[in-house]
Amino acid sequence: MSLLATLAPAKGATHYSKRVGRGRGSGLGQTSGKGHKGQLARSGGKVRRGFEGGQTPLIRRLPKFGFSNVAFQTKYEVVNLSQLEKLSGNITPESLKEAGIVHKFPVKILGNGILTKSLTVKAHRFSEKAKAAIEAAGGKTEVIK
Repeated sequence: MSLLATLAPAKGATHYSKRVGRGRGSGLGQTSGKGHKGQLARSGGKVRRGFEGGQTPLIRRLPKFGFSNVAFQTKYEVVNLSQLEKLSGNITPESLKEAGIVHKFPVKILGNGILTKSLTVKAHRFSEKAKAAIEAAGGKTEVIK
């Protein structure tokens, strides 16, 4: 049984706080580690990232270019055949959500794993391998729009 009086942080877990402006012997006396004069030596003297003293920042001087479709792409929740093997009956995105397999829609079924049951699967997308495996097991696939 350990006593509360003997509890202590692990060795090396704690350290002394930096006490600036407490004499030269501390190593952080006189200018308190801020160097001599200038904006960074003053209280509240930090500047935001990218600030260049009022000069037009580099990020605004350089031209913008390029385009990305990433914001417009459709991201699917992926379900493998090995996960469908644990379920039975008609499988829809709603039933997959209730089972805790997916959290949002749309759903795509992939062919990783082996399917032995005959299932009716409704999903937004199917891989060729998954579709073939479901139909080979005697099941049906239906694409939802």
